[in-house]
Parts: sequence; structure tokens; C-alpha cells
Amino acid sequence: MPTKDERMMAALIYISSFFTVFIGPLIIWLIKKDESEFVDFHGKEYLNFLISYAVYGFVSSILMVVLIGFVLAPVVGVLALIFTILGAVKAYEGDYYKIPTVFRLLK
Repeated sequence: MPTKDERMMAALIYISSFFTVFIGPLIIWLIKKDESEFVDFHGKEYLNFLISYAVYGFVSSILMVVLIGFVLAPVVGVLALIFTILGAVKAYEGDYYKIPTVFRLLK
């Protein structure tokens, strides 16, 4: 079971993404990844999530040419918000949560 500090740092990775999408979570992960396997897991999970949803957003913006993207873009945005909140809650609870619909480049 991860300690309370580890759980807080892992949750902070997700929470800081609301204010600094990339830099905040990256800094927390780089500082704490060697100290905690739990924070390392959630840092990698968030960065994989960010890469995946950037690709999904890019594809849905391209698909706006054929009007499908106007439906997909809000869906991608809502899912990103939901999975970020869910990831923060699960990290704070001490769970190793894998976000669905993410392709994992960082292992």
C-alpha cells in the first residue's frame, strides 16, 4: 500500500494538469519517479493519457472536414475531463488505475 505522501503526489499529477497540462505533471513525475513506484506508475499513465488524447483531438479536428469531428471533439474533451478526475481519485485512494482507451508508449 502506498504511503499518504505517495498517494498525494500521484493525485497531484492529475490535479496539476488542470492548470499546466504538460509541465506540472512532468515535473512532479521527474522529481518523484525514482522515489516511488506508485508515483512513477501514475506519471507514466498520465503522460500516455496525454499523448493518446492529443492524437484523438487531432484526429477529431481533421474529421471536422467531414462533419464527424464536430461530434467527436466534444466527446474527446468530456472523456479527458472524466478520466483526469477519475485518475486523481483512484491515485488518492491508492489504486493502480489504468485509464481505458489509452495506448501505452511509456512502460
